[in-house]
Amino acid sequence: MSMETTAWMQLQNVMNAHESRRPLARATLRRIAVFARPHRRRIIQFVLLGVVTALLAVATPVLAGRVVDAIVSGGEESTVVRLAVLIAVIALAEAALGLLARWLSATLGEGLILDLRTTVFDHVQRMPVAFFTRTRTGALVSRLNNDVIGAQRAFSNTLSGVVSNVVTVLLTLAVMLTLSWQITLLSLVLLPVFVVPARWMGSRMARLQREAADLNAAMGTRMTERFSAPGATLVKLFGRPGEESTEFAVRARRVRDIGVRTAMAQSAFITALTLVSALALALVYGLGGWFALRGTLEPGAIVALALLLTRLYAPLTSLAGARVEVMTALVSFERVFEVLYLPPLIEEKPDARAVPDGPVAVEFDQVRFAYPAADKVSLASLEEVVSLDTRGGADVLHGISFRAEPGWTVALVGSSGAGKSTIASLLPRLYDTDEGAVRLGGVDVRDLSARSLRETLGMVTQDGHLFHESVRANLLLARPEATDDDLWDVLRRARLEALVRSLPDGLDTIVGERGYRLSGGERQRMTIARLLLARQRVVILDEATAHLDNTSEAAVQEALAEALEGRTAVVIAHRLSTVRAADLILVVEEGRIVERGTHDQLVARDGRYAELYRTQFKEPLEVDAVA
Repeated sequence: MSMETTAWMQLQNVMNAHESRRPLARATLRRIAVFARPHRRRIIQFVLLGVVTALLAVATPVLAGRVVDAIVSGGEESTVVRLAVLIAVIALAEAALGLLARWLSATLGEGLILDLRTTVFDHVQRMPVAFFTRTRTGALVSRLNNDVIGAQRAFSNTLSGVVSNVVTVLLTLAVMLTLSWQITLLSLVLLPVFVVPARWMGSRMARLQREAADLNAAMGTRMTERFSAPGATLVKLFGRPGEESTEFAVRARRVRDIGVRTAMAQSAFITALTLVSALALALVYGLGGWFALRGTLEPGAIVALALLLTRLYAPLTSLAGARVEVMTALVSFERVFEVLYLPPLIEEKPDARAVPDGPVAVEFDQVRFAYPAADKVSLASLEEVVSLDTRGGADVLHGISFRAEPGWTVALVGSSGAGKSTIASLLPRLYDTDEGAVRLGGVDVRDLSARSLRETLGMVTQDGHLFHESVRANLLLARPEATDDDLWDVLRRARLEALVRSLPDGLDTIVGERGYRLSGGERQRMTIARLLLARQRVVILDEATAHLDNTSEAAVQEALAEALEGRTAVVIAHRLSTVRAADLILVVEEGRIVERGTHDQLVARDGRYAELYRTQFKEPLEVDAVA
């Protein structure tokens, strides 16, 4: 490796040093050891290969010096040829070992990335909904990309580099000292001139890099917000294109200016260090030549010393920044483990049961619940805040009790923020109760297996979320083994068959990010079709018809009536017209059930339900008129 290349690598390491100037917990090292254990055989091979490569790197300059001595002394031609052939063989061996090392590095590094990514991905999927509501998605994705790759470097680059550089430095110094201890010591005097500027320049470069990164991140956020479907719509409706363009151009120009300053600083730094390396070689040739003319040093030794010097500064400079490199890689591990070892708030019991067969009753028994504090479910680094809020949440549910018999439809109505969606979220264990119990089929949901809970209970949420995939893929989330006939059947029942058949690729049409290629009502009906396909015994509808017009709502209500027949349903609705036929209506206010009964009973009671009804329909409250 040339001095110029080494100088560049050293500069990059120091520029990144600001990321790793903090103490590293021993627990991180232990976790790394555990994670690396399956790869230990390949790690050992990788390290040994680095040692062998270092030995060969020192051998070539020594042999080159002997060739020069043989030529100057008028030695036999065969000797020169043998030495040249040996140098060629070493070069071929270095090339072959370099390829082998690259293969080992790639397989080791990519294998580690695979293990880390899949482990973190699986762990994140087990986190509660509260984790995702607080976490910035970009920060979380970065852990699975940038930090995992940074951790991989600890094995594929840093580990082998440190070992081979240490061996190279020790062997090179030993050989150089045997050739000329005076030249060796004088050459080392120039080493600080080679290393110290990198640290000084590195801090300056790091500031420029951070500023550029912040500006690029700001531009990226701005583009992401404005290039999304709702963002672009908002800009077209209320934005000012001229001002938007001007503000973006200002930031882009600042990035350009920083790029120019960075390029010039890098060029000046590399030029200076290249000059230092040239001066070091001049020292070897000048002082070595003086010794040779006086007969105290062989000409071949001068050549060997010059070649060894070029191979000495490179590993010495790398080792000078090894701590930074190691700590940077270990910090990446720490950031990955920070997510990986964040305990899930909801765990499945080892002896978890299945929901009993047959129709399923839903029961809430004196349920109290408060949303967990941030420090229980999140990380400050993922929220991009200095510290998490450690305060405990206030109760949002206070002694909720009701029972939905098998096949019943229970409706939850009340003001926004009263706790209706919170009640619904406790059934599929998106959260766990603080007190009391939620039961399905007489079994506490905390005693049920996640698989059984998923197969038993389905939910349609308010936003009707769809993935940026095909219609088919979005539906098959509910039942992967479903046939095309099954898909068309549920689309027909959700009143979407004609729409999907009219799409250019039918079931294989991509619906767009969050389903934005469909209208709000179409997205909601797509999620209802997914629910119909799942055929679960308990159904939660959280404002399932919120985005439908009157015609579509009537059609979907017919499909839901068919799909919910014989199933237990919990329906959250602001439109009271959709819950008149419910077997039980619960009026929820401030986390408490303040009224319960059928539509007729509640209207006759002339309480909170009647008030909500009066507000929506502006008509007299006569039981016969609304029954």
